[in-house]
Amino acid sequence: MRFLHTSDWHLGKTLCNANLLEDQAHALEQVAAMVRETRAQALVVAGDIYDRAVPPKEAVALLDQTLDRIVRGLKVPVLLIAGNHDSPERLGFASGFLETQGLHVAGPPEPSPQPVCIGSTAFHLLPYADPVAVRHALGEESVRTHQDALAAQLARARANHPSGSRFVAVAHAFVAGGVASDSELGLAIGGTGEVDAALFAPCDYAALGHLHRPQEAGYAHVRYAGSLLKYSASEASHVKALTLVELPARGPARTEPLPLTPRRDLRRLRGRFEDLLQAPVGHAEDYLFLELLDDGPVLDAMARLRQVYPNILGIQPASAAPADLGEVPVISSRELDPETLFQTFFRDIQGRPMDEEEVAVFREITGRALAAEDRP
Repeated sequence: MRFLHTSDWHLGKTLCNANLLEDQAHALEQVAAMVRETRAQALVVAGDIYDRAVPPKEAVALLDQTLDRIVRGLKVPVLLIAGNHDSPERLGFASGFLETQGLHVAGPPEPSPQPVCIGSTAFHLLPYADPVAVRHALGEESVRTHQDALAAQLARARANHPSGSRFVAVAHAFVAGGVASDSELGLAIGGTGEVDAALFAPCDYAALGHLHRPQEAGYAHVRYAGSLLKYSASEASHVKALTLVELPARGPARTEPLPLTPRRDLRRLRGRFEDLLQAPVGHAEDYLFLELLDDGPVLDAMARLRQVYPNILGIQPASAAPADLGEVPVISSRELDPETLFQTFFRDIQGRPMDEEEVAVFREITGRALAAEDRP
């Protein structure tokens, strides 16, 4: 069995007011080409198809075009599950009818999910759902945590697994020990919850979504494919790819990354203003987060630098930059004070940290609010 594993397309996403739809369309053309060139027997998309529950119409049209090209044009089945950014009900609309056409969609969790069988491999689609939704859908009152929810879904999948078939789980979850990026931080603060990688140990392969960096998750056969594009400054060093999975009749799965070439790369640059202005570094059309090393303020830096780099997403002085904008730990909102929580939210939305002036404004406003509360 040969199939392609991808996830976290986030169609309709904007980054610092930059509309990424054309970039996503460029990447999805490559996805379709890889399906054809590898002679894949299926394309698996492990959640977060859209960036929000009610996507813009342009994002819906792009998904429709992509699925038509692969399912009808190439006659290759596509298997989709809902992620925590998707609306399960909207994504799962008409799934029964679409299944007959080769498009298999798992929206809300089901009490008795049936696998998608292709050859001697059974794909078990386990859409993202919080513990409450799983508890109601499966009728299991013992489900209280995300670990419980996924364990219950896997137990139902095993009960319906055809004898003699290879077991592939498709899930959208945060596996403990995984490395997150800024673009997922808001999801973790919202309580995505962690699950143990050992849940997937009995599988022949686990195709995971949610974390944007391609990586193993505790076991060689438990993998995140990573996101379609770079969706934050912390992902600048990532190599985005699809995972080609070869699953023989017996023995372990073999995987190979197939890198995607972005329409515009996303990069972080550091340098002095005049040096950056005089000599473009790399492709000037790339999406850029700039860190200026000048000692003093630079007048109208953004407008002047955009004459050379038209797609700057953020700019800040070196004094305002953290020591490392790389991978970030996943933390609970209950462990954060209000200022740290707001700074985390700001960085997730803007793709950069707050500068000193913005921090000062936040402190002034919150100080006034607290003073008002203390008045009799």
